[in-house]
Amino acid sequence: MSQGPKTGMMLPRPNTGGNPGPPGATSPGPELNWLFVDLNSYFASVEQQVRPELRGRPIGVVPMLADTTVLIAASYEAKAFGCRTGTVVADAKRMCPGIELVEARHEIYVEYHHKVVEAVESCLPVTAVCSIDEMACRLMGRERPLLAALDLGRRVKTRIREIAGEMLRSSVGLATNRYLAKIASDIEKPDGLVALPIDVLPEALSRLSLRDLPGVGARTEKRLNERGITSMDQLMALELEEMGQLWGSVWGERLWHWLRGEDFEMSETDHLKSISHSHVLAPEMRTREKAWAVAHKLLHKAAMRLRSHGLWAASIGLSVGYGVPRDAGPVSSFGVPTRGWRGETRLTECQDNQILIQALRHLWDSQPRTAESASPYFVGVQLGGLVPDRLHNLGLFDSLEEEQSRAKLLEAMDQLNQKYGMMTVAPATMITAYKAAPTRIAFHSIPDLF
Repeated sequence: MSQGPKTGMMLPRPNTGGNPGPPGATSPGPELNWLFVDLNSYFASVEQQVRPELRGRPIGVVPMLADTTVLIAASYEAKAFGCRTGTVVADAKRMCPGIELVEARHEIYVEYHHKVVEAVESCLPVTAVCSIDEMACRLMGRERPLLAALDLGRRVKTRIREIAGEMLRSSVGLATNRYLAKIASDIEKPDGLVALPIDVLPEALSRLSLRDLPGVGARTEKRLNERGITSMDQLMALELEEMGQLWGSVWGERLWHWLRGEDFEMSETDHLKSISHSHVLAPEMRTREKAWAVAHKLLHKAAMRLRSHGLWAASIGLSVGYGVPRDAGPVSSFGVPTRGWRGETRLTECQDNQILIQALRHLWDSQPRTAESASPYFVGVQLGGLVPDRLHNLGLFDSLEEEQSRAKLLEAMDQLNQKYGMMTVAPATMITAYKAAPTRIAFHSIPDLF
């Protein structure tokens, strides 16, 4: 296997495989099914595009201007000093004394996200928006041969810079399935173009680490290591049943097929398993009353997402972190010494704000009443046990007519909030949190702005 000098392309070996075509025909070479686009240092790149004075300088995008928070993005100039997403701001300042901190402006990132989608759509249809900075496109017909796919990848990268701006660099991955195309997009950064046709897969994957696989984080890697799997060669040597047992779910079996280049999408029975929102409170919001208002607002956002996906929640969870003296507790990922509390309660499957608010209030009142709990610094709300519409069961005392009436009312409220802002129709208890817990965009979720 060799690499192209500019694009980072994985070049095929002479034995190309691919579709052989009719008897006696010359093999057209390897074919690919997916093109995956990953914007490089997206939030930081948008800031450098909007503010030319930041170009060429190390910058870190932060949720708030405080040494105790973390970077949610870093420019490549900052990454050269070791600053990464998740680096505590105080540490980033020590690692890179000249770093420029920029408070996140998520509305602008969504605006540029739509420009990027427009750019990609000018070359080929976007099949799936995977996150604010990632999207996947299925290749069809003449787009599938290796050389044609590579040419299409170059065109996509050029159009993004033409439409969204010269600072919006992207890495494009090409492969036979979406999972491998995502892996390919991560191999050569920034501004890479990598193809992983079937014939180079064994050699290409053997060069990766377990953590290079999407979905394999620190905990999963540790679990794999404990089972004796420390390299990609060992993982690839497993049989289908062994992979399923190792993950303890159907995910392991899917991964086994994907790593061998097979192309299939998730089953139609797949859906979100949980919806959560969390927020680090600004200093002026760190009282029980104001933290409750923020928790209430987070639930409001989560419930709107729940209904937009056509899901019903069977449980609700609440997490609260309390600030404590620096020597009194472990330091959180936010750089704050903390102790935490979490509660969860089961529900009859519901989408209804009133029921969810009552359950959240019950959990809130269940917190320990101690001196340290009087100073919450973090709140998180999670809706779990999610069930899609087609599998939802009516409650024992519910009627279909009553449920449909509630659903129509909630739909009308959600439409108003989506059009005019999420505080248009909202409980009065959320007024305190009007400016707190603004919309944040997680890297691996589709951007929903209410």
